[in-house]
Amino acid sequence: MDIAAVVDLGHQALWMTVLISAPLLGVALAVGLLIGIIQAATSINEQTLSFIPKLAALVITLAIVGGWQLSVLVDYTRSLFQRIPTLFT
Repeated sequence: MDIAAVVDLGHQALWMTVLISAPLLGVALAVGLLIGIIQAATSINEQTLSFIPKLAALVITLAIVGGWQLSVLVDYTRSLFQRIPTLFT
């Protein structure tokens, strides 16, 4: 197994991590920012106030993009298993 193959596998793994986590992290960031702005405007300093809206937004986002995320992960896993015989030659 050469260094280029290892670097390529690492690159693909990191890219899959970014692809799968980006929708959920983006929604959590946007909802947290929106709640933070509302809290700053109304002077409400309750730290647990943003938990329920974030959780609801993440559940909705996961329901919408969960199938796509699973499909991407399965395709990546299949490509890894198909690549195994060529790694050790």
